[in-house]
Amino acid sequence: MEDRYPLLKLIHGPADLRSLPDDSLPRLAAEIRRLIIAVVSVTGGHLASNLGVVELSIALHREFSSPADKIVWDVGHQSYTHKILTGRREEFHTLRQRGGLSGFPKRGESPHDIVETGHASTSLSAALGILTGQELLARPGRVIAVIGDGALTGGMAMEALNHAGHLGRNLIIILNDNEMSISRNVGAMSSYLSRLSASRLYRNLRSTIDSTLKNVPRYGSRLADVVNRVKKSARAVLYNETLFSDLGFGYIGPLDGHDIPLMREVFRTLHDTDRPVVAHVFTKKGKGYAHAEDNPTAFHGITAFSIRDGKVEKKGPPGYTDHFARFLRALGESDPKLVAITAAMAKGTGLALFQESFPSRFFDVGITEQHAVTFAAGLAAAGLRPVVAIYSTFMQRAVDQVIHDAALPKLGVTIVMDRAGLVEGDGETHQGLYDIALFRCVPNITFMAPASAAELELMLSHAVCAGGPVLIRFPKAPCANGNTVLGSALETGRGVFLRRGRGNILILSLGALCAGAEAAADILAAGGLGADVYNLRFIKPLDTQYLKSVLSDYRAAYLVEDGSRAGGMGDAVGGLLSRWGLPLAYGHGGAPDEFLPHGSREELLADCGLDAAGIAEAVRALAADKGLAGQTFLRRAT
Repeated sequence: MEDRYPLLKLIHGPADLRSLPDDSLPRLAAEIRRLIIAVVSVTGGHLASNLGVVELSIALHREFSSPADKIVWDVGHQSYTHKILTGRREEFHTLRQRGGLSGFPKRGESPHDIVETGHASTSLSAALGILTGQELLARPGRVIAVIGDGALTGGMAMEALNHAGHLGRNLIIILNDNEMSISRNVGAMSSYLSRLSASRLYRNLRSTIDSTLKNVPRYGSRLADVVNRVKKSARAVLYNETLFSDLGFGYIGPLDGHDIPLMREVFRTLHDTDRPVVAHVFTKKGKGYAHAEDNPTAFHGITAFSIRDGKVEKKGPPGYTDHFARFLRALGESDPKLVAITAAMAKGTGLALFQESFPSRFFDVGITEQHAVTFAAGLAAAGLRPVVAIYSTFMQRAVDQVIHDAALPKLGVTIVMDRAGLVEGDGETHQGLYDIALFRCVPNITFMAPASAAELELMLSHAVCAGGPVLIRFPKAPCANGNTVLGSALETGRGVFLRRGRGNILILSLGALCAGAEAAADILAAGGLGADVYNLRFIKPLDTQYLKSVLSDYRAAYLVEDGSRAGGMGDAVGGLLSRWGLPLAYGHGGAPDEFLPHGSREELLADCGLDAAGIAEAVRALAADKGLAGQTFLRRAT
């Protein structure tokens, strides 16, 4: 490694970067790009966004003194260069691996990581709070927020801009404009930022006027007044006052974000600013790697790939997202009232397929999950059948909209939550563990979890015609056809038996964990302990009388769910058992009451006891505790 990275081996922190000769910085940027590409090609991760901010990161750490000066990254998926420059180069090969570096800023990793982050549009609020706190405590240090143009579409960012302009404190905002979030940016804010590029024409004209004046000997005040009026007229025509200046910010830009000397010069001028300021920087997503430059969406978040041709090295069987994408398009062909909405995640949620087929019925609303849900509620009120596809972790941001705007008026909004449950690679901020606990208590909703492709189709068909709010959750995982029983018709609130009549213990499972529950039953049977398996299907509503009749025929039951153990289905069924007073030994497994770090989905399932071996072990322990091991009780005929 050291031969390929002669400059990087000299850097163990930002102070080492500041000691390098100025003319070595472009070579350093090239080395950093080589390292990022080499590592991400093995570990997977966010590639295009990180390649785009290499020079920007170098300039920031060259001109500001982190961690005394605090750099807050929005989302944080573009912080790889920051990590490399702040003493984590030797660990960088462990990126997103179990026990290794996180793909996002983490306070526990380094004092240079100021906040935990992984969701968009939070940096301005956090940075403003840090700056205000420092001033109240009379602590020195500048605060810099780096926010992408996509994140600026989020309502929270706009709220922070409004407050920062009101407070007037010297917050420094670096607006990284690459015309992309994950997919290409949409909306009025993106168009507005594009129009600001016209300011380059104004700056060039102003420079020409100023240089001309220097060649006019002893021009008087009258000439100067005329010239100033010309400059102001040019500004009025070519460069209207910006939104940022209207809110009380100084504005500099647009700047070439790959020009290190230019950015350093600008950042130096910001050291002593006495007001909030926005430095508008243009960067190219994927810069320096042709495959990422040509297709930044595909290389935004990518698994292991071949550096030579950019191809993903291995692709598993079709996942839930693939089946959802294909079936939603099929539904769209037969139903002209079906519309689809995404919050800047068309490709990740599978909606790009629907977009290609029905562009006029597809809406990308930007990074605005709250707006997406309420916009869908409006579409439903108008008589359409909206399907909103959002990752589970991002649906946390729209809880009020589900309650107030969809469930309360009983509007026919279908919300599909991808990446539900345990999610590999991205760690604490991206685990989809809380949707069950957050939404199962909401009145008027239907909430389901498919265990196979056939069941997903059944549930989606039911949802779009339900006439009320429906939530469907599934993981980022392979989606096999599974047990043929999973294709049987839905009965509201009821599940289906996957194994029956094999023992006195019942394993209740939900969604994608059903396959693991069946495998656990095989493990138990091999050890002489019979267990049946029941797929709940529904999180809400539950046909409680039917569930009571099911559980009444067993001596013990163990429920597993791919979500938070606290407040989930295990607690719900446990509460019912307590009310019913059934003489039934009961246990349940799920994710523990803590934030889970990054790892593969298989590793995380094993850690939580939710793989086949873990489920079997828990059931065996429950049986032994209740003296049930070895018994061959068969379920009564009904």
